[in-house]
Amino acid sequence: MKIATPLQYADNPRTAADEVVKLEAAGLDAVWVAEAYGFDSPTVMGYIAARTERMQIGAGILNVYSRTPALIAQTGAGLDALSDGRALLGLGASGPQVVEGWHGKTYDKPLGRTRETVELCRRIWRREIIDHHGITDMPLPAEKGGKLGKPLKFLNHPVREEVPIYVAALGPANVRMTAEIADGWLPHLFVPEKSQQVWGTALAEGAAKRDPARGPLEISAGTVLAVGEDAAAVRETVRPLIALYIGGMGAKGKNFYNDVARAYGYEEAAEKVQDLYLAGKKREAEAAVPAEFCELVSLCGPESYVRERIEAFREAGVTMLNVVPVGAEPAKLIEQVKSWF
Repeated sequence: MKIATPLQYADNPRTAADEVVKLEAAGLDAVWVAEAYGFDSPTVMGYIAARTERMQIGAGILNVYSRTPALIAQTGAGLDALSDGRALLGLGASGPQVVEGWHGKTYDKPLGRTRETVELCRRIWRREIIDHHGITDMPLPAEKGGKLGKPLKFLNHPVREEVPIYVAALGPANVRMTAEIADGWLPHLFVPEKSQQVWGTALAEGAAKRDPARGPLEISAGTVLAVGEDAAAVRETVRPLIALYIGGMGAKGKNFYNDVARAYGYEEAAEKVQDLYLAGKKREAEAAVPAEFCELVSLCGPESYVRERIEAFREAGVTMLNVVPVGAEPAKLIEQVKSWF
């Protein structure tokens, strides 16, 4: 098992990168750089590539609407070149609030766009001449306004023929596709003990169609990490995050995170949290998140307990533990946990 961390998105990116350098020295294997509607992730990833030597650097995630598949492929190859083969490309559909509200794009065909982007990225990295017509046209045909376009191939020679592609997915159809075509899966609010009942069928169906040459599906999941006799209290820090996602990420009936909470068995709580959150009662919504949910998605408590939780994630198929270390010395915490693997 590897250990990773998400870059603290709200921080000054230079300061956050300084912290990542310290965590790499302590044994951190990878960093995931998010992109919402603030700083873009490729710029930050390039800076981290220049500051680090060993760790993998992942986009977590680039949405498949705001950039063309060709540009996404260029970004993956460029980062891989700058980092000497340490790039990870996280992709996903994001959500309509960002795609429509920020990027001004129609939120349609999320699975088709993701599948097409994965396919085109791999073809581009192999330096094929691209003549593709689907959701994206390469080149643009005359009937859609094209005049001078012609099939092209990638100008440079990528460091690797493929950059590993991870897909953020929650819904059954998306998870099924991820298990079929992706190198890795980025689930959110992952409860290892309940993951099989929620995603087991979709993962198995996707794996049945997977190219054996691609190897087993990697899984990167986790959340807050704190070790100590009083560390259980840190679980409360995930309560606002859970409330935000199951309560505020989408309207009623159009929130995959809420669907996952219901599938975990928290139906009543999921409905209550969403109703309160959408009514603007965020504090009440946070209070309505079940304590068990906060505990099971986190890694907080005495050493023996945290080690048990890590084993639960491992048994659920997690190959990269993605943690936010909480404490006075995050680097020492990463070093401690890495020594248990």
